[in-house]
Amino acid sequence: MEIDLSALSLRELNARLQQLKVPTNETFWRVLNPNGAHAIAVGLDAPINIEVAGHVGYFCGGMNKHARIVIEGNAGQGIGENMMSGLIHVRGDASQSAGATGHGGLLLIEGNAGARCGISMKGIDIVVKGSIGHLSAFMGQSGRLVAFGDAGDALGDSIYEAHIYVRGKVEGLGADCIEKELRDEHRAELFALIERAGEAHKIDVSEFRRYGSARKLYNFNIDNAGAY
Repeated sequence: MEIDLSALSLRELNARLQQLKVPTNETFWRVLNPNGAHAIAVGLDAPINIEVAGHVGYFCGGMNKHARIVIEGNAGQGIGENMMSGLIHVRGDASQSAGATGHGGLLLIEGNAGARCGISMKGIDIVVKGSIGHLSAFMGQSGRLVAFGDAGDALGDSIYEAHIYVRGKVEGLGADCIEKELRDEHRAELFALIERAGEAHKIDVSEFRRYGSARKLYNFNIDNAGAY
C-alpha cells in the first residue's frame, strides 16, 4: 500500500499503522514524500514492512516492535528511540542519539551516526557502517554497538555492560570505559552482527577493537567514598 504524505496527514498515517491487528494482510507499506517529517511510523506493534522514500526527521520508528522499517535517505535525531524489536535500516546518515534507550531489535545505519549514538542503550543492537560521534554508548546498559569507521571522544562514558566494537580510531574513551581483549566469544558475537548487516566475509573481525566497562564507577569502593 502506498501512502503519499503530501496528500495524507502524518497523524492519519501513524493511526492507520498503529491500528493494524495481527494477523493482517496489509503487510507492506510505502511512504512517499516524507520531506523530513518528524515521528514517522512510531509506536508500531505488528510484523509489517515499511519503506520510506526519502529523508525523515526526528524520532522515526520510535518505540518500534516487530516492524521492519527501511529509510531510503537520512534520518534526524533519535531514529529508533526506545525501540523494542524489529529492524530499522537507514540507507543514509543518522543524526544524534540514534537508537537512544533502545531495548531490542537491530538498528542498521549505512552511513555515519552523530553524537550520542546508543545513549542509554538497554539491549538494542546498533551497527553503523560509517563513523560515530562523541559520547556514543554513554551510559550504555546492555546491547551491542558496532562502528566500521571511527568513534568520537568520550566513547562509552559511564558505561555499564554494553559491548562496543570499533574498527577505526577512537578519539578518546569516557569515564570507566576501557579497551578489552577480543576473545573468541566476542569474535563470534561480532561476526553475527556483521552478518546481520550483510557484510559477512567482507570484513575481518580481527580488525575491530572491543571496549567496555572497567566496572569501577558503578561498584562502590571505600577508597572512592569522597566521590559519591
